[in-house]
Amino acid sequence: MLRGLRKASSNWLGKVVMAAVVAFLVISFAVWGIGDIFRGFGVSTVATIGKSEITIDQFRQLYNDRLQQLGRQVGRPITPDQARAAGLDRQILTQLVAEAVLDERARELGLGFPDAEVVRQIMQDPTFRGGNGQFDQTRFAYLVRQAGYTEQRFISEQRRISLRRQLAASVGGDVTAPQTTAEAMVRYENEERFIDYVVLGAAQAGDIPAPTPEQLQTTYEQRKFAFRAPEYRNVLLLMLSPDALAAGITVSDADVKKAYEERSSRYATPEKRQVQQIAFANPEEAKAAHERLSSGGLTFEALAAERNIAPADLDLGLVSRADMLDPAIAAAAFSLADGAVSAPVSGRFTTAILRVTKIEPGHATPLEEIAPQIRKDLAVERARASLAELRDKVEDELAAGQRLDEIAAKLKLPVQAIPAVDRSGRTPDGQPVALPKDVDVLGPAFSTQVGLENEAITLPGGGYVWYEVAGVTPSRERTFEEVKERVAERWRNDEIAARLTAKADGLAAKLKSGTWFPEVATAEGLKLETAAALKRRGSNALPAGVVEQVFRTPKEGVGVATGANGLDRVVFRVTDIRAPAFDPAAEDVKKLMGQLRTAYSDDLMAQYVGQLQSEMGVRINQQALAQAVGRSAADQ
Repeated sequence: MLRGLRKASSNWLGKVVMAAVVAFLVISFAVWGIGDIFRGFGVSTVATIGKSEITIDQFRQLYNDRLQQLGRQVGRPITPDQARAAGLDRQILTQLVAEAVLDERARELGLGFPDAEVVRQIMQDPTFRGGNGQFDQTRFAYLVRQAGYTEQRFISEQRRISLRRQLAASVGGDVTAPQTTAEAMVRYENEERFIDYVVLGAAQAGDIPAPTPEQLQTTYEQRKFAFRAPEYRNVLLLMLSPDALAAGITVSDADVKKAYEERSSRYATPEKRQVQQIAFANPEEAKAAHERLSSGGLTFEALAAERNIAPADLDLGLVSRADMLDPAIAAAAFSLADGAVSAPVSGRFTTAILRVTKIEPGHATPLEEIAPQIRKDLAVERARASLAELRDKVEDELAAGQRLDEIAAKLKLPVQAIPAVDRSGRTPDGQPVALPKDVDVLGPAFSTQVGLENEAITLPGGGYVWYEVAGVTPSRERTFEEVKERVAERWRNDEIAARLTAKADGLAAKLKSGTWFPEVATAEGLKLETAAALKRRGSNALPAGVVEQVFRTPKEGVGVATGANGLDRVVFRVTDIRAPAFDPAAEDVKKLMGQLRTAYSDDLMAQYVGQLQSEMGVRINQQALAQAVGRSAADQ
C-alpha cells in the first residue's frame, strides 16, 4: 500500500490527485489533538463517534490483516516498530473513524439498502463468476472465507459500503472538473522546448595558479565546518541469526535421507493436467448430455457452445490435483486418459462432465541433487530451534552486567568489533563498514550512551542484533595541516567555478545584446550544440538542473545553468516552445478528466467527513489504542 502511494504521488498528476487524500488525512488526524484518555470509555473501546464505537477487537483485526498484507507485498514480515514508523495504526484508525462517521450519518438520515439489492450486486460482481461466466456459489463461499468473513457478515459489510456510496454520490457525485485544469496539466507534462547551448568546462577556466598560503588559510577559515571530522563510535555488535548459527551445525547423511523421504512432496513436481469442465444444474441433466456425447451425436465443444460456455471459461487450466478444490472432481480428472471424457461426476458443489486435453507427468528430484539444500535447510531449522534459548542466555548475561564481547566469549558466539564508524557507516579512512543487512544499527548506536544496555534489534528473517557503544570520539575541527590537501582542492574548485560563472555570464550578456550564438561559440572555441524536444521529466540529453532552468526561461530567452559535475556551466538560448495539442475526445485526456473529477469529489468528501466528525464528536482512547497494537500509552 505504502509503495503504491509513493508511486502514485511520484509525478505531478499524482501529486494533484493525491492532494485530496492528504486533505482527508489531515482532517481525520485532527482527532488526535483531543485529550489522551477520557472517562466513560469501555475498557474495550478504542474510539467513540457519536453513538458508535470502535472496539479493540475491530481495530486489532484490521490492523493485523493490514500487517499481513504489507508483509506479503514486501516479501518479509513487518515489525511493530516498522508499522509504527509508517503510521499504520493512525492510518487504520483514520479509516475506521471515517467509516463510522458515514455509517452514523446514514442511520441519522434513515437510509436503507435491502438485502435483495445487496445480493443482486454480489451476484453481478465478476469476482464471484465461475467458469461459465455466471455467479458461482462455491467460489463466492471460498473467497469470503479466505477474506475472514462469514456470509452474513460479508453481506452486512457490503450494505454499509453501499450506503456510504450513496452519501458520497450525494456530496460529490455531480462534480465536474474544469477543462482548463486538464489543459494546464497536459501542457505541463508534454510541453517541449528546443535550445542551442554551449558547455563551459574546466578547460575554459584557464590556468589556475597554485594558491598562496594566505588563500588556503582563508579558505580553511571560511569552510571549517566542511573539513570537520565527524563523530566516530566504537561499536560492538552481537548478531544471532538462523543462517549464522546454521554454519556451525553438522547434519548427518542419515538425517538428510530421512528428511528427503519425509518431505518427498517438496522435492517433486506434481503431475499436471489441462482440464475442461462443463457444469450442470443436476445429475439428470448431466446424464442426458453424457448420453449424447457417448452416442457420437454431439462433440464436447458443441455441448459447451450449446450451453453458452465460452472457450476461455471452459478450461480450468493446467492444474495439479491439489489445485482442484473438489476432491471428487479432482479424482475423476486425474483418472482419465489423455483426451478422454468422463462420465457425470457429482462433486460437493456441482455435477460436471470433464475432459483432459493434456498431461504433464510429475518429476521427483533425485536425493543427490537436492541433498545440499536439504542439509542447509535442516541446519537452519535446528538453528531456529536453538535461537530462543540463546537469546535468553544473552539477555540473562546482559542483565548480569556483562559486556557484549564478554558474553560472546562465554557463549562462544561471534562478535563484531568496529573501532570507529561514523553515522554514514564509514571508517576514518573513508572505507565502508560491513553491517547487518535490512536493519539500521547505526541509528540506534548513535542515539545511545557508552556502556548502556540496549534492546536487541529484530532481524527481518528472524534473529537479533545486540549493539553496545564502547567509546565515542566526538566530532572536532580538523587542523589546517590535517586537511591541507582537501583545502587546496576546494580552493581550486571554487576558483574554477568562479571563473566559469563569470565567463558564462559574459557570454549570456553578449547573446542578450543580439550577438549571433554561432559567433559567440566560435570566438570562445566552444562547440555549439542543440537539444530538441526537452520535457520537464523523462529521458533528456541534459541534466535535470539544466532542464529545470530551461523551463523557467521564455522563448528566445537566454539562461545559465550549472552542469552535472557542479563545475561546468551551460549557456543556452530557448529557440522554440511547442505546446501539446489538447483534444478533449482523446482517451488519455478523458482518463485525466476522470482522475480530476475523482480528486475534486474526494476533496469534497474529505471536507464533508471532517464536518461530520466535528458535529458528532470523536473521542480517542489512547490507552485502548496502545493495547490494540501492543505498546504503552506513553509511546503515543
